[in-house]
Amino acid sequence: MPDFPPLKNDLILRVARGESTKRTPVWMMRQAGRYLPEYQKVRSKHEFFDVVGTPELAAEVTIQPIDRFDLDAAIIFSDILVIPQALGLEVQMVKGKGPHFPEPLRSPSDMSRLTEEPDVDEELGHVYDALTLTRHELDGRVPLIGFSGAPWTLMAYMIEGGGSKNYKRARAWLYEAPDAAHSLLQQTTDVIVDYLIGQVRAGAQMLQVFDSWAGLFGPQTFRTFALPYLKQIAERVKKECPDVPMVVFAKGAHYALEDLVETEYEIIGLDWTMDPKAARLVVGERATLQGNLDPCTLYGDGETIRRAVQDMLAGFGSHRHIANLGHGMHPDHDPEHARIFVDSVHEVSEQMRGV
Repeated sequence: MPDFPPLKNDLILRVARGESTKRTPVWMMRQAGRYLPEYQKVRSKHEFFDVVGTPELAAEVTIQPIDRFDLDAAIIFSDILVIPQALGLEVQMVKGKGPHFPEPLRSPSDMSRLTEEPDVDEELGHVYDALTLTRHELDGRVPLIGFSGAPWTLMAYMIEGGGSKNYKRARAWLYEAPDAAHSLLQQTTDVIVDYLIGQVRAGAQMLQVFDSWAGLFGPQTFRTFALPYLKQIAERVKKECPDVPMVVFAKGAHYALEDLVETEYEIIGLDWTMDPKAARLVVGERATLQGNLDPCTLYGDGETIRRAVQDMLAGFGSHRHIANLGHGMHPDHDPEHARIFVDSVHEVSEQMRGV
């Protein structure tokens, strides 16, 4: 592993381990992105996947929010859809539309087009290079988070060909061709495991697995087509990287907390529709909870944001909580409102602890 600068702020890592701290750590999903003018300036000169694929640019935009806000973690600028790219599918980022697969998997026979055992180091080495460069350029200011999409969420995109309200094509596979679905989920899982282990070796100090479309499942379908692969990812990564905290964020899967807390993920992310008090009753002290302010709260004024932060922190309690949004920043958010959110977490959590 490269020789990195010593870490000056390990707050989020200590909370992930269940330690008591003087305040609640905070970061934001999509904190490096379109709402920042400095990011827009970079994007005015470079296409999205060019930024992802150029370590110097990825490092630059990763650090932009760290320079602007008093955050407790950076998350590497990349995209969950680099995994389908590594498997041989073309992915485009279309302005105003989002991700687009010109040739998605329309039937199980199309799986023959996937690269069976991709060289992950070769295909995704640009992400590793970006992580290593970012670790050095952060100079130990905060930990660096790596991430991947979850198998089901990636499968949904690969079959649907882009965004969808219900991903019915992908969900149809679960019933029409369950064996093919399991095969695709396992193939994706194998790549994710190698990818996440590679990210740690390159410099990631914490990992998050995004299952953005878990909420499309009912409980039994989740236990059949999502949970086994999420568990497998954590178990296999932990064998190689036992000291690196892992977050599972199964958006919309209210019913899954009891199942997820039995996995090897130390941190469970909650979206904004989940009640922190109810989640804490289920999880107890077995895991750290992360989340879960409604991102649309940041359209409110300063007082509205501060009150919402106060309510959120009261709901989670003063122990084993990482403050975050319940999903990502929106492109038209005011950066100053993000600042109010971050600063409010600092102020309110210190007040709660009597600091």
